[in-house]
Amino acid sequence: MSHTEPLAIGRTVTVKVPATTANLGPGFDTLGLALALYDELTVTVREEPGVFVEVIGVGAGEVPTDASNLVITAIAHALRAYGHDLPGLDVVARNVIPHGRGLGSSGAAIVSGIMAAKGLLEGRVELGPDDLLRLATEMEGHPDNVAPALFGGLTIAWTTEDGPQHKKLIVHRGVSPLVLVPEHTMSTELARSLQPANVPHADAAFNVSRSALLVAALTQSPELLLAATEDRLHQSYRAAAMPETNTLITLLREHGFAAVVSGAGPSILVLADDPGRRLEATALVAEHATTPWQSLMLAVDFKGATVGGHPAHPASSA
Repeated sequence: MSHTEPLAIGRTVTVKVPATTANLGPGFDTLGLALALYDELTVTVREEPGVFVEVIGVGAGEVPTDASNLVITAIAHALRAYGHDLPGLDVVARNVIPHGRGLGSSGAAIVSGIMAAKGLLEGRVELGPDDLLRLATEMEGHPDNVAPALFGGLTIAWTTEDGPQHKKLIVHRGVSPLVLVPEHTMSTELARSLQPANVPHADAAFNVSRSALLVAALTQSPELLLAATEDRLHQSYRAAAMPETNTLITLLREHGFAAVVSGAGPSILVLADDPGRRLEATALVAEHATTPWQSLMLAVDFKGATVGGHPAHPASSA
């Protein structure tokens, strides 16, 4: 039980968190990119105990609306870490990030909760970038999705004895993301279960070289994106579970597009080096796909998660 002073009744915080795409081809469990597609959250402390969540948009009528909701679990996790019990809450979640499509919806939910807790604790405890990443990674298990959701841009994430770490990089202005989203979903757990326990040394070396090249391509030389997004560690092993995704990625790459699986899939990420090329990629998929695919032409998000309008990075004052 908490022995700290209860949070102020009526205190309201608003949170905005971007979608993310992880792996980016060769950067398995390491590289992530924030995209300008946002879930928004409003959290108000109320006098009555208990939690009520209103979900608007994606997940409405499907995700829990009580304390078992992932956002609420994340709020409780963060508050508990600093000696506070979960108060009575009214929560409104306005969701646009597709669920189960490889765009970081669960990571966004976790980050939304952590950021809401940051706002609720403002003036009592100041949560810095390391605190936010640690709390989010404790719940997500991997920092590669939560890091870009928290901090924006391109992030390199890794784990040390001192916990998860990240480096944020600014993406070259010529990089133009396109996400192709199918109607069907994919379980991250299932996708991970298809990975072999060991990979050939040559494949590991191949991916190290492409990951290094990808950082250069995304920050300095977009013309290298096709070569830089080659992968031998995870996509081929998961292909059987996502046959159309695999077929379309092969087609796109044969036509010169830097296409990869977005996160665990089944969505496809195309990293174009020119905005106009996204129209060509969309047309190619529309011509050859056997099921409907939604085309999202998105900018890179550079701010990351915000609470009360303040960014969640070292410059944050909230």
